[in-house]
Amino acid sequence: MLLAWAALFFNVLTPSGGSTLLPLPSSVTQATAQGSLLVALILALLANPRRVIRPTLFLALLSSMAIAGLGVSLHSQFPVGSSYRAVRLAGFVICLWLLTPWWGRHDLVLLRIHRLCQWAILASVVLGAAVAPGKAFAAEGRLGGTLWPVPPTQVAHYSAVLLGTSAILWMCRVITGRHAVLSVVVTAVILLATHTRTALLGLVVGMALASASLFLGHARVRRATVMALAVGLAGATLFARQIGDWLSRGQSAQDAAQLTGRTKVWSAVSESSRPFFTELFGHGLSNKSFDGLPVDSGWVATYLDLGWVGVAIQVSFLLILFVMALTHVRGPRRAVALFLIVYCVVASVTETGLGDASPYLLDLVVAASLLVAAPRGTR
Repeated sequence: MLLAWAALFFNVLTPSGGSTLLPLPSSVTQATAQGSLLVALILALLANPRRVIRPTLFLALLSSMAIAGLGVSLHSQFPVGSSYRAVRLAGFVICLWLLTPWWGRHDLVLLRIHRLCQWAILASVVLGAAVAPGKAFAAEGRLGGTLWPVPPTQVAHYSAVLLGTSAILWMCRVITGRHAVLSVVVTAVILLATHTRTALLGLVVGMALASASLFLGHARVRRATVMALAVGLAGATLFARQIGDWLSRGQSAQDAAQLTGRTKVWSAVSESSRPFFTELFGHGLSNKSFDGLPVDSGWVATYLDLGWVGVAIQVSFLLILFVMALTHVRGPRRAVALFLIVYCVVASVTETGLGDASPYLLDLVVAASLLVAAPRGTR
């Protein structure tokens, strides 16, 4: 199970194309990451030799999205590339189905494995920064991977998720205080070094809703919330200028308002005319760009690739996860799941991934696994 999830996690580590300590060609890194999907499928079949799967509406919707993507991609303007991406998405979903017997376990095995994979990536980023700080901060002073070309936005994603889940697990007395302090301090430093505003916003909003779900039932949560608010207000007052400089990243007010040029691309997408069929079903899975410019939005990218049908499927599985979380019993499983769902929704505004195999879909899978009932026959 651990090896299968690790291979699936490595599959979504999209190489950034940045410089690394070893001169790895982009073709090699892409082939290695994409080839790990086959390894993940083999390991999942070995871990689940009886092909036992658990019914789940969340994965059923992901499967419908993969089927729709494959059907549209076969008739795309670039059928080979689009069909290849659609087949990879289908294989990704099949692998997720094979791992459903581990959903709902009381030992939170999938969450633990997911966090372990994220720790491994962050450890490689920190090691690379210690060995070659110039290469690690080559992307406009933002921390990225040098042992493996991990972009700063992904580094921020993993650090924010680890920080949020560590804080929630500590508040629910699942991990010790020493473990939580070490995790929060390390991941907070890494998050700040990436200069990624989306990850910070997702962390704050996700933690606010997760803490609210625990507020009435856990005294530690109430104390931690009051302390966090006090420290936050004091820090915002004392370091207002430094916080403003960090948030602006040297950009003008106009650039910040346009989300670093993203809104220009989104406007161009909305103003472009497309046939009715393409408007409804999209033009097949793509590299998430429009006229050569990155889309950088999960919703706009899904609209381009799968049309309004894909957007409807995306909205549906997010709503299902929210309903599952809101109706689940109060506790760490519900709080962590709420944090992951909210974080992915916030990040989807300026990051792609909800309509394709990505770390965000893996986060949502972990959230879904925390909200289902325990497998029959387990304690």
